[in-house]
Amino acid sequence: MVDKANTIWLDGEFVPWDAANVHVLTHSLHYGLGAFEGIRAYKRQNGTHVFRLREHIDRLFDTCKLTLLAPRFTKEQMIEVCCETLRRNGMEEGYLRPMIFMGEGAMGIYAPNNPVRALVVAWKWGAYLGEEALKQGIRAKLSSFARHHINVSLAKAKMMGQYTNSVLAKREAKFGGYDEAILLDANGYVSEGSGENIFIVKRGVLQTPDLSSSILEGITRDTVITLAREMGLAVEETRITRDQLWLADEVFFTGTAAEITPVREIDNRPIGEGTVGPITRRIQERFFDVVRGGDTAHVEWLTKV
Repeated sequence: MVDKANTIWLDGEFVPWDAANVHVLTHSLHYGLGAFEGIRAYKRQNGTHVFRLREHIDRLFDTCKLTLLAPRFTKEQMIEVCCETLRRNGMEEGYLRPMIFMGEGAMGIYAPNNPVRALVVAWKWGAYLGEEALKQGIRAKLSSFARHHINVSLAKAKMMGQYTNSVLAKREAKFGGYDEAILLDANGYVSEGSGENIFIVKRGVLQTPDLSSSILEGITRDTVITLAREMGLAVEETRITRDQLWLADEVFFTGTAAEITPVREIDNRPIGEGTVGPITRRIQERFFDVVRGGDTAHVEWLTKV
């Protein structure tokens, strides 16, 4: 349950939380065409900072380009609105959801003259899969649902309708008693979680699906690759098979919501010793030191509110 904040930015103005309404004929509600982002703000010793805000807004606009949506607002305006939304709601930490979507007007698949609308909402959100998940790891299940083939959808777009695939996979996993789903691509290779990128560790080497795969180009994924290499770890972007996943020494998810979430079991098979692995823990600790602690190696990733 999302706790209500004070105000939401909608189409250029801040309105009370309960007044931020859209019409039931909003085109994106019916057909799923729209772009969105998930962004976290963390409290550090010197105030609140949004993590990799510019990269998230760049990806928001990339999704608009891929889907032929023309935002009414600039990147700089959206960046400022994200910060102002946190300020107006008095949030020292929070989760931001900017969205570009098609409003009401014509119905049917093709509605070129419907207004392109925009919003930014913020709420307080702790660990996506729970605090225990960060500490002890989670149980995951390979889904019967596959990620879209790269010629079927736009894997590099963070667009609304594409997440129906994720919702179905997540529901299947939860109904089966697992915490999260892992999806393969149309060729049978490991793709990603329902809302996260995935890494494995084998003999000290990090591996993650490459960007030509059916995966979102995750910003936390990029963060982990950068930090891991700085820590002297080898990182390979490559195809991963299902049996490689089962035989991995360590597995973890990355994402803005999931942050760095260890996976201790997949399909009733323990990963490594069935506990959080040492490399996963090192990366997790470094990540949280960068976003919330005293690590100042990447101040360019932090936007002060």
